[in-house]
Amino acid sequence: MANPTPHPIWVRDLKPYVPGKPVEELEREMGIQGAIKLASNENPLGPSPKAMDAIRNLAAQSHLYPDAGSYYLKEKLSERLGVRHSQIMIGNGSNELLTLIVRAFSTTESHAVISEGAFIAYTIVLNAAGVPTTRVPMSPQWTHDLEAMAAACTDNTRLLFVANPNNPTGTYNSEEAVRKLLRDVPEHVLVVLDEAYFEYVWADDYPDGMSLLGERENLAVLRTFSKSYGLAGIRVGYGVGPDYVADLVQRVREPFSVNLLGQTAAMAALDDEQFIKDSVQMNREEMLKLVPQLNGLGFSTYETQGNFLLVHAPMGGLKLYDGLLRQGVIVRPLMPYGLTDHVRISIGLPEENERLVEALRAVTS
Repeated sequence: MANPTPHPIWVRDLKPYVPGKPVEELEREMGIQGAIKLASNENPLGPSPKAMDAIRNLAAQSHLYPDAGSYYLKEKLSERLGVRHSQIMIGNGSNELLTLIVRAFSTTESHAVISEGAFIAYTIVLNAAGVPTTRVPMSPQWTHDLEAMAAACTDNTRLLFVANPNNPTGTYNSEEAVRKLLRDVPEHVLVVLDEAYFEYVWADDYPDGMSLLGERENLAVLRTFSKSYGLAGIRVGYGVGPDYVADLVQRVREPFSVNLLGQTAAMAALDDEQFIKDSVQMNREEMLKLVPQLNGLGFSTYETQGNFLLVHAPMGGLKLYDGLLRQGVIVRPLMPYGLTDHVRISIGLPEENERLVEALRAVTS
């Protein structure tokens, strides 16, 4: 057999991202009907109605290529956020923007800093590019240890990622702490502030990343239409940073990576303010009902600013996950994060959360 085509050695060691188990797969494997999925932090209310109308109206044009530069979506974001058109990056979800930033700003000779308990995609995209990375342990409060992350920067550091709020813990860093980080990190480091769950936050001392853009030149803020806007299936994310960052990201981006329907739906969703209010309100109300029920069943929960809960499982995360699968409820095990005694549970519709509690009672009885 011929030798395989040469490839970077780190590619063989990559551990691919594992998404939440699909409902259809669970029903097929176990013969279960009416399973529910509380694993992927999706909006249980579905897509923005205005976005759905926009998709229907444009579906007949799906044979056309999209605007490669997402000009009109950038224009709308520019007006909404009060930033220049030239500062905005559009991606196939904010995940693509993470990949593009790594591609544009790092090499195998550079260095990156992330939190040990941060969104697993940071590790994946950095490892895929062969970028040496320091993973700083989280604080005792399960937040990013921003002081330690700043101290971990070297002359070779080019990127530092902060998820605020963080996935999968739901914890956040305060405005004071983030502002200090932006002062302490060396000027040559691009700080990437990932705010995928921004709309769900209710903490008074949470920093709006857009208001921090003037704190340092090398700062980029990423957000997404996948969560509160309910558009995870059509993949649209955006970022704002200095002109030079947006320009370099555009240079390494694949053409047409953000599809026609996605761009149009995102523009419509931005106008659906009532839908966002309803989504955030339901999430908060359901979380306040669900937490004491989980605690009453012997599960510990952690204060969260997202649309999900990090739940400590006394019997172990994988055992709880498997037990809930047999009850037709899909949650997220967290072994890739090293959180073997925890699962992540997305907040669902009221009836889905009731089903979850019933399933937990069955598993623990």
